[in-house]
Amino acid sequence: MSLDALTADLRAFAAERGWEKFHRPKNLAMALAGEVGELVAELQWLTPEECESLTDAQRDAVGAEMADVLMYLTRLADVLGVDLETATRAKMARNAGRFPVPGPGEEASVVPVQA
Repeated sequence: MSLDALTADLRAFAAERGWEKFHRPKNLAMALAGEVGELVAELQWLTPEECESLTDAQRDAVGAEMADVLMYLTRLADVLGVDLETATRAKMARNAGRFPVPGPGEEASVVPVQA
């Protein structure tokens, strides 16, 4: 599945149901935030070890919430005219400068390099 195909499928799904009037940026962003909350809730009380070895039922539940997040994010990008691949690659390029690969003997860090 390509992102372009998913975008087209989601656009058609919404159009077939007359949902365009509801798919405004604010509404989609709020729905996205709600779905992220549902994803977090699936993992909230698990230990780190439990999160890394989900049962099939837990994996299915997490996968369903991840799908909801992806669908709302993709739909929001479509409505706003944001090319997610281009935006993601640009962000990754910026992050490469902010988070350089550690040199030999250096510790990995999630703290950005100060400009």
